[in-house]
This record gives sequence, C-alpha cells and structure tokens, in this order.
Amino acid sequence: MQSKIRNFCIIAHIDHGKSTLADRLLEMTSTVSKREMKEQLLDTMDLERERGITIKLQPVRMLYKTQTNADKTQTDADGLLYADLTYKIRGAIFEVRKQLGTGHKEIVYQKALELEFKNRGIQFEKEKILDVSYKGQKVGIYKPDFLVENKVILELKALPFLGKKKERQTWHYLRGTSYKLALLVNFSPNGADIKRIIYDESRSEEYILNLIDTPGHVDFTYEVSRSLAACEGAILLVDATQGVEAQTLANVHLAQQNKLKIIPVINKIDLPNADVEKTADEIIKAFGFEQDEILLASGKTGEGVMDILDAVVERIPEPRGNTNQPLRALIFDSSYDIHRGVIAFVRIVDGEVKKADRIKMFGTNTQADALEVGYFNPKLSPSSGLKTGEIGYIQTSLRNVRLVRVGDTVTLGSAQAQPLPGYKQVKPMVYASIFPTSGDDYPLLRDAIDKLKLNDAALEFEPESIPALGFGFRTGFLGLLHMDIVQERLTREYNLDLVLTAPSVEYKINMKNARLAEDGESRRGPQKIIHTPAELPDPSFIESIEEPWVSVEILVPQTYIGGILELITGRRGIYNNMDYLSNERVLITAEMPLANIIIDFYDKLKSISSGYASLNYELMDYRPGDLVKLDILVATELVDALSMIVHRDVSVAEGRSLVEKLKSLIPKQQFEIAIQAAIGGKVIARETISAMRKDVTAKLYGGDVTRKMKLLEKQKKGKKRLKRIGSVDIPQEAFLAVLKR
Repeated sequence: MQSKIRNFCIIAHIDHGKSTLADRLLEMTSTVSKREMKEQLLDTMDLERERGITIKLQPVRMLYKTQTNADKTQTDADGLLYADLTYKIRGAIFEVRKQLGTGHKEIVYQKALELEFKNRGIQFEKEKILDVSYKGQKVGIYKPDFLVENKVILELKALPFLGKKKERQTWHYLRGTSYKLALLVNFSPNGADIKRIIYDESRSEEYILNLIDTPGHVDFTYEVSRSLAACEGAILLVDATQGVEAQTLANVHLAQQNKLKIIPVINKIDLPNADVEKTADEIIKAFGFEQDEILLASGKTGEGVMDILDAVVERIPEPRGNTNQPLRALIFDSSYDIHRGVIAFVRIVDGEVKKADRIKMFGTNTQADALEVGYFNPKLSPSSGLKTGEIGYIQTSLRNVRLVRVGDTVTLGSAQAQPLPGYKQVKPMVYASIFPTSGDDYPLLRDAIDKLKLNDAALEFEPESIPALGFGFRTGFLGLLHMDIVQERLTREYNLDLVLTAPSVEYKINMKNARLAEDGESRRGPQKIIHTPAELPDPSFIESIEEPWVSVEILVPQTYIGGILELITGRRGIYNNMDYLSNERVLITAEMPLANIIIDFYDKLKSISSGYASLNYELMDYRPGDLVKLDILVATELVDALSMIVHRDVSVAEGRSLVEKLKSLIPKQQFEIAIQAAIGGKVIARETISAMRKDVTAKLYGGDVTRKMKLLEKQKKGKKRLKRIGSVDIPQEAFLAVLKR
C-alpha cells in the first residue's frame, strides 16, 4: 500500500497556471466527473475565484493507473509476458547488430532482421494493417514494422538515443490495438537498445496521488512551506510566456530545503507567444536541471498532462514511515465546521488512525474522539481509517478552535510516541489594527478572528484599545495582500463592518539606561519591541530605533534596469548584484527597509517595468535608523491610528503629502477642520477643511442689510461652539491613505 502512494504539490509564481493544471489532473484521473467539473475547482473560496488566485492550500486524493506498464513479473508461475518469444526476438536483434554494426539507416536493419527471422523460423508479418479502436469502435489503422507470431508488435529505430516521446508514442499505438506487448528497438551508436512496452489492464498498477494545490503570492509563502512538509515531491510549474520569476526561485529554494524531488514543467505551451526554448534555458541556468528532465504541458488543453502524472509515479519516492509504530500524524491545516467542530488536515507519518479512536494533540495535551476520518476527493469522503503515508482529515469532537494547532502532532491517547518537529513559527511582516465600527460587535470580531486563525496559521492578534476607535485587535499579517484578504473574509464570512488602521512593521526600541555611568554618559537599557507608532516611547528615553531590513530579488527585462535601480535607491535600498538569467532578463538583488516595501513599492515596480517585473523578499535583520514618529492631528485631536514612523529625511515631505490626502478624504463638517502633521509637538504641515456653509439668508428678501449680517454672525458663533464640542467622522479611506504616496 505505502509503495503505491505519491504525495506532491504544485509550486509556481502567481498566475503561472497551478489551479488550471490541478483541474486537468482531477479531470484526467476521473476524480471529478465532467458534470461537476468547473474552473479552479480546488479554489473553494469566493475570493479565490473572483481574484483568480489561490489563497489557501487545498489537498485532494486521486487514483491513477499508470500509462506505461513496467516490465515486471506477474507471478512466479507466469514469468514475463511472452518471455520465450521475447528472448527469441532479442537473439535475432543482437545477431543483426553484431553482423551489421552501427551507422546504417533504419530500412537496412529492417531488411536484415526480416532475413534473420526467416533463418530462425520465427513467424512474422511485415507492416500488417492493425485496427485502432476507441471505446469499441474502429477509428483508424496502424502499421507496425513487424507483428511477430501475432503476439508481439516490433518497432525499429536508428536514432542516437530513444526519448520518452518515442516510448509514449509506441504505448499509445499499442493501447489502440488488441495486443499487449510491443518491443521498441533502437540501433544506436552504443548498441541495440530494447524497450519492453506493455499495455495490459490486468497488469496496470493503481497509485494513490495526493496533491496539495498551493498559493503563488509571496504573502502566502507559509502556506507553501506547510504543503512541502507534507510531501515527498513537487511539480515546479513555469509559464512559457513569462519564464522564471522571483517567486519561482523562492519556492524552489523551499522545496530544496525540504529535500523534495522536483519535476520541472513548462506550462501554457499552447499560447501563441509561448517561448519554450528560452524558458527551458532559464530553468536549466537557474536550477541546474537537465534538458530531458523538463516536461512540456498545457493545463488548459490537457496536452502533456498524462506525462506529468507518469512522472509523479516514476520520479517521486514513496512516503517514508513505519506502519507498526504508534500513530504520529502532522497537522498541516485545519478548518472549523459549525456542525462538525474542528477538522484537522493530517499527513500520517507513522502508524494508522481509525474512526472512533481516542486521539491526543501533543501541543495542547488535549484528547478527543476521532468522530470521522477520511480523504479529500476533493470533498470530505469518509473512510475506515488512514494509514502510514496517507493524507486525509480527522473530524474531532472539539469545539474550541485553539486546541488544534497547525504543526502539532496527533497520536493515540494511550500511545507512547515522540512529537514531530512541526513547523518553524511564522513571523508576521506587517501589523495593523482592526476595529468594529460598532463597539457592540467586539465579541463577534473576537470569535471571527479565532475561527479564521484556525486555518490561517500565519495570522497573529492581540486585543488593544485606541481612544478614537474603541476596542479591537492589533493583528500581524504576512503582507498587504494577506491583510486585504483577512479583512475581506471577516467582512464577507462573518458579516462584520470594520475599520483597519494604516499598516506598520515591527521596530526594536533600545531604551536609555535610567542610571548614568560614573563618566556621566548614558548606557543602553532594555530593548522594547513595538508594532504600532502609538507604542513608541517618549524620544527622550530612546537610545536608538532598529527597523527590519529585507533581502530583495527582482526579476525584470534588462530595458527597465535603470528605473528599477532608481526606485531601490529612492527607497533607501542598497543594490547588491545583477545576474543575467538570459540575454533579456536580469535578476537584481538588493537590501531594503521593510517599511519602504510594504506601502506601494510593488505598485511602483509594476508601473516602471510595464508590469513585467516580479518581486520576492525575505527578512534579513534589524538595523538602526534615524526614525521619528509622525503624528496626525484632526481638529486638534491626536489620531493615533493615523500616526506613522518615518525616516527623518523624508518626514516633512511625508507629513505634507499625508495632510493633503486627508483633506480630500475627510468630508466637510459644519465647522472648520484643521489637519496637522507634527513631529515631537512641532507642526510641520497643515491643511484646513472649510466649513460646510448653510445659506441662512435664503429666507430673506429685500429689507435691511443689518438683518442679514445679524444672521451670519449668529451662524459664526454657532460654528465656533460646534467646533469646540464636535467630533470628526474619519472614513476608512483616510486610515489607508498612507498606502499611496
């Protein structure tokens, strides 16, 4: 059983066709009927289908019978299929090779073999017309070089070497006929190569293929890493029209770290602008694959997809693990069902689990009943149990979502087993605060985030309170897209109306020591970590501020190099290196402050490169910077949610830009509103929103002008009083104004 399991995932840059290829794999393995088939079948969330991207990893189990039946023994009694006849044919072939040598044309070997068969008394028919059938109906004819004793088809070649395509072609010919065995013979410069190709339904082997479809965006790299930990192999998909891109490089490095067998595939070969040769050269140069390792396919038309399935069986190793050991299962994802409770997605590393088993989660030391176990087909399909090497789900009896953690180990309640290593704890890159617009919705928001956290392990949150916005949660995300997706899911799936503050990064604050040394100089005190500008201590207590820096990889056509380098240096970046993947495409590596990437760097990058550049980045370290807190005051009230931490050199420009944006976003009130940007109490920029004026003199007609002046003066006094006691409604767009510079 274990030897017939293959666990693999598809990794690629965003939009390279992972979900479309997954659709074809499901279709060609008959996992999903044509009636149920739809595009992006594994993208189950509405958001994924609308945006055309994969957000969540999604497992599915397929059953596949290999196309090429390997040359294996049926039983000791039967031996090889047509063994005696095969040996007779081989003898004739080797005699021809011995007598003629190498370098002749195919027709020469064909005539010589014809004579040798006659000499040895082997019955044969030359170029006999065979019917080719499809579902029991004749659809064509096929003429092999020889049909030997009406049992074995023989095809001759005289090529430098035999490739997989020739073997596949012969297999397809064989499948269309009523015969079971073909010998593909090549008189190459190195000798006579003989390939036994069998098509026999009784001999075909069925394999269990567990596929995990993964996201491609840099924000969801953690989803990819968890998928890789549950697999032994990966299909590396590269778009033939785009070539190798930044996230392709990052995903391959992840797969190599997990020691996975990688199958490179060039996708979208059906498109008119596909450049297969150039893409193959980039793959070879970037990753060191051999030319014959690379497969060609079209996820849209299905061309080459059967070759991918065969490569999965042939190249990816069977899962390791011991069936006789106590159960150890890795939780790689989970979900919450209002009727079923918590459902753990698991990879069985050792042992097995059955329905009604008493299971235990190591991390929380929680025990529960396995109410149901089963597979993903792709819907949840119950089974009697899950064995070593398999991927499936366990429906627990738990209702508390915090008791089942991604990366935890499941074992049987009474078993003595060691926990698995689990996953490296993911570290958020971006922080923002989430608040319900109505304070009464705070408990609903807490419950919603708790449930979202169950199948979004990268999400971090803790309660916080801001005077202007009330109670909410400071939340950590992997990037701006992740933040956007979380907000959208909370709004859609839990019907919440929310306000998000401007995003920030984590800073390390080195505090001054309260006590002075004997020489009178201050020494560094404790280090404080903050995630929002509101947490920044008084500047007089700060020794230094350290900000996160990231290593950046940008793949771009060489014509845009100048603009990209200018963008990097303009964001305080440090250019490191430039490596040509081809004559036209360059990999630029640099170092940059993370805060200067999360705002609008990606949009600017795409704009400068006409959409051709791709980006990947990883956290490097923390470095001191001359940073200051930029406060925003609206109607003289400090709005913490609009504050930012910026570099001193750009603080005035940032302040001026932000107040101008806020002026256009905050609606007019019945009183004048001053919007100010300040650093350390000093105002550096100001804009004023004029009052919304009501024409109090509209009812007057004619008469004394003093009456008109009296009404206007009364209106002015009323506005002064309103300004003093009034509050300004700040829309959500204003909090996100910092995202656009």
